[in-house]
Amino acid sequence: MRKFVIMGVQGSGKGTQAKGLCDDLDMEHISVGDIFRWNVQHHTKLGAQVRRLMATGHLVDDDLVEAVVRERLALHDWNYGFVVDGFPRNRRQAEFFLEGYDIDGVIQLDLPEEEVVRRVLARRLCSQCGLDYNLIAHRPKEDDRCDVCGGTLVARDDDNPTALAVRLREYHEKTRPVIDLFRRKEFVAEIDATRPRDEVQAAIRARFGLPPISARPPRK
Repeated sequence: MRKFVIMGVQGSGKGTQAKGLCDDLDMEHISVGDIFRWNVQHHTKLGAQVRRLMATGHLVDDDLVEAVVRERLALHDWNYGFVVDGFPRNRRQAEFFLEGYDIDGVIQLDLPEEEVVRRVLARRLCSQCGLDYNLIAHRPKEDDRCDVCGGTLVARDDDNPTALAVRLREYHEKTRPVIDLFRRKEFVAEIDATRPRDEVQAAIRARFGLPPISARPPRK
């Protein structure tokens, strides 16, 4: 069983790289952001609370994030392991996580701030099915229309210059110290996220001794 945490600033490709690992190696991708966005799209009570915070760029309250992660991991549907994406975001959350789970390593995706701004402001989301697009790397066939369901593509509430500036400041203030904590207790692999997607995936696998995509062993 493999257990990883993937970290990095907004737009560094955490979700893309986590999905690549999980789809190929039968792990579960546990994305805090996806859980929150699902609740926002389905107009739940949690979603209303999260939507207000996302619109201003602020991180969701520690207690709420921890409760969501506890509930998700308690499902125990990760027989072959998991990659946690978007958690922990500060020292308190990191300590909670390390107390309960023996992780194999931390994937830290490094991306310069100017590239963060370029990527994040190009992101789009289908308003109907929730599929992610990026106007730089993954454009729809028809402008502003989802290739799958035909829904309208919109920017996420928190993908605007003001909210992004808040997120970047909070990331450097709160999240970077988490990396320092992990460095003392776990293996942290720092990966250059400016490279093409497939090269980043290959670098992650090489650092942790995971099988290349083309050489995946048969599932038993």
